Amino acid sequence: MSGVESITVRDDEGDLRLDRWFRRRFPGLGHGRLERLLRTGQVRVDGRRAKSSTRLAPGQSVRVPPMDPAEGAAAPPRPRLALSEAEVQSLRASVLYEDDWVIALNKPPGLAVQGGTGQTRHLDAMLGALAAGGEAPRLVHRLDRDTSGVLLLARSASAAGRLAAHFKNRDAQKIYWALVVGAPAEKRGRIDRALSKVPGRGGEIMGPDAGEAAKPAETLYRVIETRRGAGRGDSPLTWLVLLPLTGRTHQLRAHCALLGTPILGDGKYGGRSAHVEGAGGAGGAGGLPKRLMLHAREIAVPHPDDGTTLRATAPLSPHMEAAWRALGFDARKGERGARELLDYAEGLAHSPPGTMPKPKRASRKTGGKASRKPKRRA
Repeated sequence: MSGVESITVRDDEGDLRLDRWFRRRFPGLGHGRLERLLRTGQVRVDGRRAKSSTRLAPGQSVRVPPMDPAEGAAAPPRPRLALSEAEVQSLRASVLYEDDWVIALNKPPGLAVQGGTGQTRHLDAMLGALAAGGEAPRLVHRLDRDTSGVLLLARSASAAGRLAAHFKNRDAQKIYWALVVGAPAEKRGRIDRALSKVPGRGGEIMGPDAGEAAKPAETLYRVIETRRGAGRGDSPLTWLVLLPLTGRTHQLRAHCALLGTPILGDGKYGGRSAHVEGAGGAGGAGGLPKRLMLHAREIAVPHPDDGTTLRATAPLSPHMEAAWRALGFDARKGERGARELLDYAEGLAHSPPGTMPKPKRASRKTGGKASRKPKRRA
């Protein structure tokens, strides 16, 4: 670019952060150089100074100073896996809901959402199989590799920006089901323990910390049922419904362990106490497979199109369904417990305004389009 240019924000770029807008338009521009351009006022939005975190709106004008040609070089494409037809069909079968803006998936346990060091097989690299009009859907939040359940994807940059803002502003309700070892002293309660990275089993984990690095973390829980059965030792097993009010890494796993009831199968946070007699072994002795018993059951979030509530519910993964069947749990009790927990959240008098997830309780209207109605499965 030879001189100063004013670029109009497109409709599909609305709600993007300014730094992400630059990353898309000028992938060769480093973050440090962008910050210098912002500090010196060379980059402006509608004639005003701006920050990296400034959210853009369609139609706004971004002042862009002269750029080196290399800074506008094309970004390398995201890696894509070559999937078999069976893998493509399996991924498509996991779709719980889809429309022109959003896809809700039932993520299987054991599949990482994004890649790490030396890891190439992950959901983000598979999303090309769900592309519409040549554009692959985008991640807007995360689930742990071993956690199953509902995961939202955005079909466009505009939808991704709006959904990301809802997650940031805590406008999303996320309900989890967990099977834990032991039984909480109270039938329902609030876990309010700040978390940060601390040394743990086999590396860093999220643990309680009062230092500057700690980030506030809050979780509400509700006991649904507790079982004590022959062949499972003296430890009771309890079904919890969990409502995270914040979104820290491994928050539910760390908070359940701090409550004294680690999630069954979570040796990283619960050590030996997270495993009980009769769970695991060949074929899952005692009817309880040896896997993490944590499931993202439901998510409710304002739809990026019109703000009505999009609510998607994910059926239990096969290993958790087997455990629920072995323990004689009735899924309907979990649904009632979730409603009670949401009422409890709304009624917490000591909670400051704006800290509770508050999407509208009504389900999203289909507007005559059947594709907008979530698929509900038991």
